[in-house]
Amino acid sequence: MRRIVLLAAALLALTAAPASAAYRYSISRITPSVKARIMGSSYHRGCPVPLRNLRYVRVRYWDFDHHQRTGELIVNRDASGDIARIFRRLYANGYRIRRMRLVDAYGASDYRSIEADNTSAFNCRFVDGTNHWSNHAYGRAVDLNPLENPYVYANGTTSHPRSRKYVNRSKRRHRAMILRGDKTVRAFAAEGWGWGGNFSGARDYQHFSADGR
Repeated sequence: MRRIVLLAAALLALTAAPASAAYRYSISRITPSVKARIMGSSYHRGCPVPLRNLRYVRVRYWDFDHHQRTGELIVNRDASGDIARIFRRLYANGYRIRRMRLVDAYGASDYRSIEADNTSAFNCRFVDGTNHWSNHAYGRAVDLNPLENPYVYANGTTSHPRSRKYVNRSKRRHRAMILRGDKTVRAFAAEGWGWGGNFSGARDYQHFSADGR
């Protein structure tokens, strides 16, 4: 009888093992095949960071149906370790991500990537409405589940119709929503990254960056 109890306890321990045990990631330089995908798209002449300073990162994540997927991001080499550790925490927390593809899959269009609810990082572009480089242009920012976590203008509106039901952040209306002080915000904060949901005026709930801007 005691042996049966011990065996049952061992099986229970195995099934209760943290999800982070299965987490996988890789970090590599920009290979010729990746370079061919991004040149003239998310990377072009005049970008503020040379290709040699960018890294191609693959991470395992949970999708909306709780299936394991492998996503891809391009980030600055000085942010690659942060990103690997952050997504380890998100994976361990069971945070769900719809999809994670390079923004080049959408012609490097931020709008199209958001419409696809795509989680992405590097994109050599200006901050909307300015001639200042975005943190995405340096590979030091990530936009996470952008439909459920929209950019909300100071007047309370958003550019994406499917995001309108997520403008009100008083309660979690979808498990992918990011709320102040939650596990997702803390996962980024543990590496010193700031959240756009803390901005004054317009709030960028999808946005995390190494310098908090």
